[in-house]
Amino acid sequence: MDTIVEQIAQARLVAAADREVEVRATLRYLAADPLAVFVDFPAEAALHGEEVTWTFARSLLDQGLRTPAGCGDVRIWPYGRTRTVLEFHSPHGMALLQFQASALRRFLVRTYAVVANGQEDVTGVVERGLSALFGGV
Repeated sequence: MDTIVEQIAQARLVAAADREVEVRATLRYLAADPLAVFVDFPAEAALHGEEVTWTFARSLLDQGLRTPAGCGDVRIWPYGRTRTVLEFHSPHGMALLQFQASALRRFLVRTYAVVANGQEDVTGVVERGLSALFGGV
């Protein structure tokens, strides 16, 4: 059985005209995919009215809690002493969300209790990726 860590976290979506909208997100971690974390947003928080999941490196979240991190579709940085900003870029636009840093840290600590930092076994991930790439051959 695969170990899954899930945690609900409140975020503030920074909208136009300096307006913020409360958004409920679900943070997820799967031991079977030990390098990644997932952030699920409900349909009402997405542009196209469908649930959206962002996937990025667990190490990016760890680094972004301390210092600005990321240079692609996901960027993370501390915002004051109590908040962390996650910035997501897609072909449809950009979303800027503020989370309580303590909630993100608590989630990260829970993931490290399942798979310690540096102890990730990526054999299964590589095998699944190669299988997908070569069509199960």
